[in-house]
Amino acid sequence: MADNLGTSPDEVQFRFRDDEPVDHGTVTVDAALDQTNATAVRIEPGDDARALLPFLERLALVEVNFPAFGDGRGYSSARILREAGYVGELRAVGDVLIDQLNHMRRCGFDSFAPDNRLDEEDALRAFATWDNVYQRAADPGQSGRRTIAEQRHEA
Repeated sequence: MADNLGTSPDEVQFRFRDDEPVDHGTVTVDAALDQTNATAVRIEPGDDARALLPFLERLALVEVNFPAFGDGRGYSSARILREAGYVGELRAVGDVLIDQLNHMRRCGFDSFAPDNRLDEEDALRAFATWDNVYQRAADPGQSGRRTIAEQRHEA
């Protein structure tokens, strides 16, 4: 986990990547499937992230929309993409709340564009909520993170 909250362009409040941000808009999943040059796509609730799997190498940005904080389908989309090897920017957009940040990072999100700006001190605490984890996840930059069970068996 980064020691800070990252730097971000425009409406993106938190970004944990060192590469250049994508400077153009996203297209829908259906449009991305029909285009050979689409590099940024937006997944809406109900879209099947698996449709993007054949195109992961060309995608630089995938935005996952959370229209309501209680709609958790975007977590599954993120995890599917990361576990399939997607290494580009994965951005949570929409109704993103403080108490979701740590869980979203665990699923693979590395940038965040909440509808309503979040308090940065609260966000820093949220991103650092749990140092120890019970299961492996798709945390960006945390692939070597040992689970609690692994730590117990080392002694």
